[in-house]
Amino acid sequence: MNLQHLNIKIMVAQPEAIDFELFIPLFHRWIQTKATDEMLIDVADYLHVPEGPGVMLIGHEALMSLDNVENRWGFLYNRRTPMDGSNTEKMNKVMKVTLGHARRLEEDSSLSGKLKFRGEDLQLIFNDRLLTPNTDDTFRALEPDLNAFLNRLYSGTPYLLKRHSDPRERLTLDVKAEKGFGVNELLRNIGDRI
Repeated sequence: MNLQHLNIKIMVAQPEAIDFELFIPLFHRWIQTKATDEMLIDVADYLHVPEGPGVMLIGHEALMSLDNVENRWGFLYNRRTPMDGSNTEKMNKVMKVTLGHARRLEEDSSLSGKLKFRGEDLQLIFNDRLLTPNTDDTFRALEPDLNAFLNRLYSGTPYLLKRHSDPRERLTLDVKAEKGFGVNELLRNIGDRI
């Protein structure tokens, strides 16, 4: 199985303390200053949509958003372009980029230090229904790569992995580690270099 189009969402701690409209100028600033190595194109405001994509940063390689799908605020990194390597290498790459952006957001002075992410609470979404249909067989086939990836990410800390069971949904996995993890700790675990 050749994984592509991986999405990773890392949940926001205390979303009630955040003014999500601040991400509109923040993401515009990322475009203007070329804050990342990725080609960033535009910003879209979907804050008016209940349980929607929130504020989206549109890029060539990926879409990024402060997302509120399922009424769970988080930073969603949606990889759009193909990647080479093993499935575990691809998951590591997308996680490193996701965490790097999450760290950049946590450190942004315009948010006054209010934004923190809960690294122990993730969602993995495989955004390709043809390559990774939401079935038991697909999940079983991915399980060895997932376990290798998550064991490294959480440095051996036990975690729960729950698959959304509706076959009409994309293959979506909720991951919850048994202890709290900050963004920097996860980056160290997975290898800090992006």
